[in-house]
Amino acid sequence: MTQRGLILYGLTMALILGVGFVQSWNLALTILNMGLVSAIMALGVNMQWGYAGLFNTGVMGFVALGGLATVLVSAQPVQEAWAAGGPRVLVAMLIGAGVIAGAIQIYRRMAAGLPRTLAVAGWVVAGFWIYRLVRDPAVNAIEAVSPAATGYLGGLGLPILIAWPVGGLLAAGAAWIVAKTALGLRSDYLAIATLGIAEIIIAILKNEEWLTRGVKNVTQLPRPVPYEVDLRGQAWISDYAAATGMSPDEFASVVVKLCYTGLFLVVLVIVLVLAERALNAPWGRMMRAIRDNETAAEAMGKDVKTRHLQIFVIGSAVIGIAGAMMTTLDSQLTPTSYQPLRYTFLIWVMVIVGGSGNNWGAVLGGILIWFFWVEVEPIGLWLMDTITAGMPADSAIRAHLLDSAAHMRLLTMGIILLLVLRFSPRGLLPER
Repeated sequence: MTQRGLILYGLTMALILGVGFVQSWNLALTILNMGLVSAIMALGVNMQWGYAGLFNTGVMGFVALGGLATVLVSAQPVQEAWAAGGPRVLVAMLIGAGVIAGAIQIYRRMAAGLPRTLAVAGWVVAGFWIYRLVRDPAVNAIEAVSPAATGYLGGLGLPILIAWPVGGLLAAGAAWIVAKTALGLRSDYLAIATLGIAEIIIAILKNEEWLTRGVKNVTQLPRPVPYEVDLRGQAWISDYAAATGMSPDEFASVVVKLCYTGLFLVVLVIVLVLAERALNAPWGRMMRAIRDNETAAEAMGKDVKTRHLQIFVIGSAVIGIAGAMMTTLDSQLTPTSYQPLRYTFLIWVMVIVGGSGNNWGAVLGGILIWFFWVEVEPIGLWLMDTITAGMPADSAIRAHLLDSAAHMRLLTMGIILLLVLRFSPRGLLPER
């Protein structure tokens, strides 16, 4: 890392420490933990855009698939729901897979023309009718099992840390399907396609209640760290809390957040080391050559489409891992919380501000932008309070300015992005 990078990282850590001293250490660690998760998301996007120039605006969908993995792996199975319709749902899924595979075989084996079109359409329509005939009664039976408390199949009941790599695999599988159909498109059409697919994924999570409980959310997911209530009664918690001037409850919460920080740092370091090794290897140099000039790389014998497929899948897998980590931190899956502004636009701002093509820059952007995303609102409220201090309490202008503080986030993100693009177009830590 360059001297400039060390200075910027030092300033970022100083900002987080300042939150701890001025506001609270719980808040500082909350910002740091989500900043680490955001940094991993930014690394995934940086692999796709910084290495290969692939414009993926479907980040939100891959984050959501990582969250889905935590439910499928760690939630306790609902035995009554499985008895009501679980096997029939599995059969319906096999029928659906068979219909898709059959349509592909018909398409490949028959000559182009009207007969092939009619054969594929007839097969798909008949298969879809059979699929819904099996699936719908099973889904209705599952969702009728204690809908207020469960109403879904649940998961495998495994340790939640297993869900992190599974989230990566789930996102990678979806990315492979997307890439096989969309990577041949021009960059702007690829952006539209990935955005649409992400919205489809979110729509499935919201509406397939038998799988995710939909808008009712899956709560109380298991945690890989102790619960605060289990730590409060321990003697060493009380001793250290007294020594630091905190209450036992507050200190227990800090300990739990530090445990999350350790786990997230381990994953971030592993992903960062592997990403750096790949970037500096011949494979990474080849990816950058393809990014800079696809035609020249193809003339040199490089399989551009296969390499794009590789990096798209790898980057999406990293995003999926981060999505599983975020859901683990929240201990719940909330499909309605996945919004493009937070899980696509903001991640892209992190990559652009940090420096696309530079892994250290992506990590810096992830932590720094998340800090501003959280802290801008209270800072904006303090600023508006200061500006309007001399105005009458019933002033309409004062009320308007104070209400506007909640919207400072978007304004600040825009200003930061404009300043960086004006004075450091390649990011705070440019690609070397």
